[in-house]
Amino acid sequence: MNNRENTEALGLEVLETREWLDSLDYVLEHYGPERAGRLLQQLELHTARSGYRIPFSATTPYQNTIPAEKQPPFPGSQEVERHIKSLVRWNALAMVMRANKVEDGIGGHISTYASAATLYEVGFNHCFHARTADGDRDLIYFQGHASPGIYARAFLEGRISRDQLENFRRESKGGLSSYPHPWLMPHFWEFPTVSMGLGPIQAIYQARFNRYLENRGLKESTQGRIWAFLGDGETDEPETLGAIALAAREKLDNLIFVVNCNLQRLDGPVRGNGKIIQELEADFRGTGWNVIKVIWGGDWDPLIAKDRDGLLVKRMGEVTDGQFQKYFVSSGAYFRQHFFGTDPRLLKMVEHLSDEQLAKMRLGGHDPIKVYAAYKAAMEHRGSPTVILAKTIKGYGLGESGEGRNITHQQKKINDEELMRFRSRFGIPIPDEQLHDAPFYCPPPDSPAITYLQEKRKALGGYLPDRKVRAPKLSPIKEELFEEFYKGTGGRKASTTMVIVSMIAKMVRDHDFGKLIVPIVPDEARTFGMEALFRQIGIYSNVGQLYEPVDMGTLLYYKEAKDGQILEEGITESGSMSSFIAAGTSYANHGINAIPFFIFYSMFGLQRVGDLVWAAGDQRTHGFLVGGTAGRTTLAGEGLQHQDGNSQLLAYPVPNLLAYDPAFAYELAIIIQDGIRRMYVEQEDIFYYITVMNEPWEQPEMPQGVRDGILKGMYRYRKSG
Repeated sequence: MNNRENTEALGLEVLETREWLDSLDYVLEHYGPERAGRLLQQLELHTARSGYRIPFSATTPYQNTIPAEKQPPFPGSQEVERHIKSLVRWNALAMVMRANKVEDGIGGHISTYASAATLYEVGFNHCFHARTADGDRDLIYFQGHASPGIYARAFLEGRISRDQLENFRRESKGGLSSYPHPWLMPHFWEFPTVSMGLGPIQAIYQARFNRYLENRGLKESTQGRIWAFLGDGETDEPETLGAIALAAREKLDNLIFVVNCNLQRLDGPVRGNGKIIQELEADFRGTGWNVIKVIWGGDWDPLIAKDRDGLLVKRMGEVTDGQFQKYFVSSGAYFRQHFFGTDPRLLKMVEHLSDEQLAKMRLGGHDPIKVYAAYKAAMEHRGSPTVILAKTIKGYGLGESGEGRNITHQQKKINDEELMRFRSRFGIPIPDEQLHDAPFYCPPPDSPAITYLQEKRKALGGYLPDRKVRAPKLSPIKEELFEEFYKGTGGRKASTTMVIVSMIAKMVRDHDFGKLIVPIVPDEARTFGMEALFRQIGIYSNVGQLYEPVDMGTLLYYKEAKDGQILEEGITESGSMSSFIAAGTSYANHGINAIPFFIFYSMFGLQRVGDLVWAAGDQRTHGFLVGGTAGRTTLAGEGLQHQDGNSQLLAYPVPNLLAYDPAFAYELAIIIQDGIRRMYVEQEDIFYYITVMNEPWEQPEMPQGVRDGILKGMYRYRKSG
């Protein structure tokens, strides 16, 4: 085929493509997206029946999910909100800089919040409910490294003092903790999130536990949402993406992930040779999430509107993240030459823009209009969880030494010249002679910015984050509930694993607090002899039981129910531990004294979920971790993998985790009874690790006067000789 024929064929293809696109536009305009979707499905099916395979793609083009013409009106003053955001940026930067001037090397992070400021400010001003219209509240998992920005905003709100900011990372002087730590700041932070991956998985199971409470009638079905903010680099942690299928399967439309896609981790690009937003879109769409991409700011809208043939969007999809990072730190001339210069038609599109204008074109994650549109769509979506993939620049606004650079994450200071540019860029009224000390700045309480900020938070029900104990103290548990376990087994043999299952079965029948018991098992209920509970209290399922189980004709069949009490998590210790934390903190988050019992093989417990156990301690979780089938002896035929002689040692370092290894039924009864008293009657912020054995032996009667010794860890069982 000669050049002329090639040109004619190409022209014909362009014409045919335009006819198809015009036809699709007609269907969309006159019959809507559902009809267009059915039509596309029919075309795909017809192609498959003809013996051809259409290349699979789990991604959409590299552009915003919500087009400009579909954006809702912005509900506030962009000018005032930009000023508030600038004040927060300044005080966050000043806090870290001043701390490192006083004590070099004390650390802190300024680049994460710099990239995510718009994502947070739009939420604080319009979306994050401290109290919803129906009395519930949103729970927010803040990205740990963004904590300086959250502190800086609380300073403007009047909740954190100048002295506290001055003593960032100096808790002994009444200062602020490095990251979100409920243990160190129990009236502020709710969730410890800086250990990468733990925030996302906990958010998923928190959203599911909210539904569990609602379906069991312990909590009204409300508008409260779970927001989880995370970084794109954090998604490499298995915990971050490991449970996203559960969120889709359970239709958790009360869950919103916001991924700050600044394309960078500590050492360099997250996906230098790829595109992390596209990769994450495929991951989340593949499991059934609603995906909203916020890639390009409003500066790009006129160019995209002119892109009738898709040349610009195609070019956007070709460029790797590593190259985009290069564009971010380069001049407008470089951007023009290397991004648009690959095609004369692209250069034509931007010929009216100066190099300076090209260099300042905002990304979607820095555009409040784009971010609000995404948040509003996420809050209105029903039937599945939503993830928002927002493209940003790490260290946005920090100047040439920090913005978009590989070393940005480690940056603690900027020089005076950059500080001056930062001050001028964001309009902070600090005179030149004071700049070197980076002083904090807060306008008067009656200033337009502070008045606006306070009014917005009042309309949303109050301040966030805000941790408080919302549950009343539980009434003391009746001792007669445990008395049968004081008497021994009368010659019968029983393992302590069997005993604790019997104890749980008896507790769930109690009229006063039985409904608060939350049994959690990672697919080992039958091993522990818990199958009797299946029929008694049911296994929780958000849809009930849509099938007839194969063991339906037996007494102890596998019974799933929408109001089931057992959380049968499947083979996931991390997921089970996240449910344990959600249940064990419901006294604070929901005002409900849920009492979780997470029962697992002791060998597959703390060594697999140690990080989450520490997070539970930090979060002031209440409840009982039960290491089943523990000890040096083994399950028949299981071998050495069940010889647990070390899990108690893993529990000891956690300061508020009380570890016990009881030998007898009465010891177990005393420990459980006292644990409920301390955690739910006295409201002590402790939780328990108890190992129970697999080997059966005759359980003796409790000797007189041993209660205190049992709780202390040692007592005289009988006289020697």
